[in-house]
Amino acid sequence: MSIREIARWPATDGASLTDETLGSLLDAQAERFKDHTAAVFVDTRTDVETRWTYGELKVATERLARALIGWGVNRGDHVAVMSPNRAEWILLEYALARMGAVLVTVNPSLQERELDYLLTQGRINYLIFADTFRKQDLASMLEGMMSGAGMRGQRGVASPNYPDLKGLCAFDSGVNGALSFSVLETMADEVSPEDLQRHQAAVKPNDVMQIQYTSGTTGKPKGAMLSHYSTINNARLMSQRGGFRSDDVLLSAMPLFHTAGCVCNIMGMLACGGCVVVLDDFEPGAVLAQWEHHAATIINGVPTMYSRMMTHSDFARRRTDGLRLAFMGGTSIPPSLMQQVCDATGAQPMIIMGMTECSPIITQTDPDDPFEVRIATAGIPLPHTEVRIVDPDTGDPVGWGEKGELCIRGYLLTRGYFDMPEKSAETIDADGWLHSGDLAVLEKTGHLRIVGRLKDMIIRAGENVFPVEIEEFLLEHPAISQAQVVGVPDPDLGEQIFAFVLPAGDARLTADEIRDFCRANIARHKIPKYIHALSAFPMTSNGKIQKFALRELALSLIQEEVSL
Repeated sequence: MSIREIARWPATDGASLTDETLGSLLDAQAERFKDHTAAVFVDTRTDVETRWTYGELKVATERLARALIGWGVNRGDHVAVMSPNRAEWILLEYALARMGAVLVTVNPSLQERELDYLLTQGRINYLIFADTFRKQDLASMLEGMMSGAGMRGQRGVASPNYPDLKGLCAFDSGVNGALSFSVLETMADEVSPEDLQRHQAAVKPNDVMQIQYTSGTTGKPKGAMLSHYSTINNARLMSQRGGFRSDDVLLSAMPLFHTAGCVCNIMGMLACGGCVVVLDDFEPGAVLAQWEHHAATIINGVPTMYSRMMTHSDFARRRTDGLRLAFMGGTSIPPSLMQQVCDATGAQPMIIMGMTECSPIITQTDPDDPFEVRIATAGIPLPHTEVRIVDPDTGDPVGWGEKGELCIRGYLLTRGYFDMPEKSAETIDADGWLHSGDLAVLEKTGHLRIVGRLKDMIIRAGENVFPVEIEEFLLEHPAISQAQVVGVPDPDLGEQIFAFVLPAGDARLTADEIRDFCRANIARHKIPKYIHALSAFPMTSNGKIQKFALRELALSLIQEEVSL
């Protein structure tokens, strides 16, 4: 096979990469767009807004950075933020980056054993947290975890269970030994602007800026280390490819503790001088109201969010025709859904594909492509991003249009997993290629299609079956709004196919009807043996469907059937 036939795309076109830190980029944009609105946080429960111009955001984050230094936070310290979206979260992202600390993002839905692991494995020095998240009492949970802890001076905590931990800070009431956030803010008065300037001058583009923990569906969660250089350049190139403008308003309820929220949204809008509107949570009616109120020109969401908004009773009466870009990613995206969104709003599609370890965007829609191509692929690699497809068994490159594992190389890669050199080496090989675990097809044009995950592939009687293919087919049935397919063990065929479906609206359909639909349109080995309707899929906090939970449910349903 000649090199020209190998599925490898060395995308080096486009803008040059920049050597900036997040603090220096905000300073530059504050000078350029001083009075332009930079960010708005909306508490949808109260409709209270907190907003900053670029000039105000610079001043506010400088003051908070000084407060953090006054608290004792040093360059390189790991500062975990465990909270849903809130105004303080936005300020902390910038302030910690300014003074050289590492932001460790924490999903507030973590339970005690999960948080215990993160505090220990992540060697957390400071934890800033919300007292509650939905029905979970985080303050009480932390109080139990800090049993036996003592004070470290007047502002810190010393815990025998967490020797690296130096301080706790609560946004609201807090636990014994924790500062309130309002008290933390007053510590800015103890640190001069000159002290902050010295801290900021010491921060380098290749310094680790964030540690983002992966989901851990296979093994323990791993902390991907992302630098100023990787995230800022990724946000810039994404913004440029998408045609983001300084007059754009990006609306999102994506969690800030994931890269979609804190890189794509916050830093993507910073890169173009636009405005990001962050909501506290996703509720379709509330998002529709803010969409109209802020005249959003860009919306970022996963397919489930768009589907729920489109089917909400308020959609028809809300002004949505100002939307310019329907920005969608996070999971496989049905072309039919993207077509529906664009038809209803007049927006242009923008599909992204990425992973946390890639800061996060790998491929993105090419706006020059025909509409049909834009909604049917994951786009082409961003500039300065190399991708190739390899045989997952041999590691040899495959040809154009052939299935294999997606590998990525370039500026965007994680610096590795924190304190896990073996896992880092397993993921990023000696030649610098990150092995994603995604099964993909790369065309000569550079267009990428994700066809499944290595662990998701179903082998039925020797036939490789890719769930995403069946899922997209099932969505063609007018009575099915969403579909998910998993593999389950079978004593005769090795594995069988289990399909979960969500009926569209009040539609009623039977498993036999779905099978008849499948028999008339797809190969026999792809027809689900088991079909079960749900009212909702189990989801992660950032809107991704939990396939592992569906597998567990499928096994339990099969066992119930056998027991009857």
